[in-house]
Amino acid sequence: MEVFRISSSKYAKSLTASGASARWNRDGEFVLYTASTRSLATLELMVHMNAIRPVVNYKVMVISIEDNDNIIKRLHSRSLPKDWRDFKTYSKLQSIGSTWYNGCDSLVLKIPSAIITNEYNYIINCHHPDFSKFIKLVSAEDFYFDKRLIELLIKP
Repeated sequence: MEVFRISSSKYAKSLTASGASARWNRDGEFVLYTASTRSLATLELMVHMNAIRPVVNYKVMVISIEDNDNIIKRLHSRSLPKDWRDFKTYSKLQSIGSTWYNGCDSLVLKIPSAIITNEYNYIINCHHPDFSKFIKLVSAEDFYFDKRLIELLIKP
């Protein structure tokens, strides 16, 4: 299976994570957030408006996850807090993600997208013992942000 991540070209050459906290992880937990499609990866980046810089050269990282159901744990939206899409639930979701990360029971966590219903993101645990065995960077493709998308973000 291939998943996608949009990154500045500076960081698109290798599969490394910053360890910075986000919706599904706490500080010091090294995970890669990826999406099931290029378009979902674009939308995920866009909702973090401060992350987009028009002068930055972006790449789409194409990442291969070996087809092996034993390395992927899926979270269903029905098992999440009722208001899981809201920013105020970050601490609850970070707790769920942190338990998964530290438990190392799966390499990948398949989570529902908070943006698009019935689409999925995949969080990859970079410190899982099987990381290098099952996860590969296939390519880093040129990425083009349509200026109309950026204009939508900066309209008052």
